[in-house]
Amino acid sequence: MSLLAQHIPADDPDQMALTDQQTTLGWAELDRLMNRAVNLLHTLDLGPERRLAVFAENSAETVVAYVAAALAGVSAVPVNFHLTPDELAYILEDSASALVLVGPETAQRGLQAAQTASDSSGGHSIPVIGWRCGDHPAVESWEQGLAQAPDDPPPTDTPPVPHLFYTSGTTGRPKGVDAPPALFRGGETVEEYFATCATPNSALGTHLVVGPMYHAGPFSATRNLMGGAPVVVMGRFDAEATLAAIDRYQVNAIFMVPTHFARLLALPAEVREKYQTDSLVSVTHSGAPCPVSVKRAVIEWLGPIVSEGYGSTEVGGSCHINSEDWLAHPGSVGRPVPPFEVLIVDDHGNELPTGQEGRVYFIDTSGRGISYRNAPEKTADAHLRPGVFTLGEIGYTDDDGFLYLTDRFSDMVVSGGVNIYPAETEQVLMEHPGVADTACIGVPDEEMGEQLKALVVPADPGQPPSEEEIVAFCRDRIAHYKCPRTVDFISEEHLGRSAMGKVNKQALRAPFWKG
Repeated sequence: MSLLAQHIPADDPDQMALTDQQTTLGWAELDRLMNRAVNLLHTLDLGPERRLAVFAENSAETVVAYVAAALAGVSAVPVNFHLTPDELAYILEDSASALVLVGPETAQRGLQAAQTASDSSGGHSIPVIGWRCGDHPAVESWEQGLAQAPDDPPPTDTPPVPHLFYTSGTTGRPKGVDAPPALFRGGETVEEYFATCATPNSALGTHLVVGPMYHAGPFSATRNLMGGAPVVVMGRFDAEATLAAIDRYQVNAIFMVPTHFARLLALPAEVREKYQTDSLVSVTHSGAPCPVSVKRAVIEWLGPIVSEGYGSTEVGGSCHINSEDWLAHPGSVGRPVPPFEVLIVDDHGNELPTGQEGRVYFIDTSGRGISYRNAPEKTADAHLRPGVFTLGEIGYTDDDGFLYLTDRFSDMVVSGGVNIYPAETEQVLMEHPGVADTACIGVPDEEMGEQLKALVVPADPGQPPSEEEIVAFCRDRIAHYKCPRTVDFISEEHLGRSAMGKVNKQALRAPFWKG
């Protein structure tokens, strides 16, 4: 018997298991489809690391691809579908991916990136397989591959391997990190791994995916599906459509980021009141700091079912807080969860007492810490000592052990739950002939939490390029979410580079964050 077959209701095998805006699959149909997908992957040459990249927008097919990879003992790389071909090619090369799966929106860029990566490596070409890609004859058909694969139960004794996520972390180039224990609990076989997916989260009921699945939070829906929870997948976020989906499918659980909260709250009251949300029992958020006023308003609206997980792609959740504790400790991101303990230190690594602000480190009592693929120096930079790592934050703890974040000593900008590392944008800006120097910083944004601002020293102060020209220049070269939203033209003195060529970004940010 196949692994998913155990979730087929005896009295209703067609009960909804997975749905998106185009298709709905019952448990029995999903089981047969998953068998074909797993069997298909077993026939492909995926290289010594058994790895493929998924470069596709949210869809039922995207979920099937991720789950099939897990059940076939294949390591999937969830790739940000906004990336340019060159950015994707870097990830294909760094991850040693032997296959790219695409959707219709990403097919052309996927083909270009696969060609670039193949040419760079000098090895065999990287095939591209896609769903609904009839307009791209160079893309092999996912549907045809599934039709030709048998729907017999695939082997379940294959060793499981973790997915490989890419995160900017503390470096301008994305770095690969194996899925942490929170997302991958291992086992000797995929059958043992499958059994670990029956978690309390999967037992909550129907889950709604509203965030892009290349992020670790929304990606957890794949484990919920393997644990027997029906999953509803949405494409690009739309506030009213989200409420409509909660109402229509009687959604029980959802993962969001603060930007989603802001957009939901911005809906007129009469629009929000059109839809029933009382089926919800769990609303989890992460990805960026949530303004106190926004979170309080969401709790007042939906009830004390809102919880926050603070952590990162590298390690999963390191702190957690529920509604009751947050209302008693507003602004906190919670207390550490096993195997993590919080450590606040000064600039020299000395432990600081409760209530005193300093650099936030976590002690991983399992000894795992953080390990970046092909980047030993970056791995070392993230650690105070083995097993003691930082996510780049500044903060303090209170007498009850709750952690509060006040700033970041990392330059990373978090906009709408998406990590942006300014160095990559700065490198692009410096290619513009009208730019003499630049620094990019995060400034407050009511909806996104932060937005990226470029501070530009023009090559000719008398005739600086326009803001529109600078933004367009970036958009032609890197993914749009990495481009500055606004541009300020400043003097070289204002930028204030030191004799060592360093810029004090905390000082540059400070005027924008006052109050």
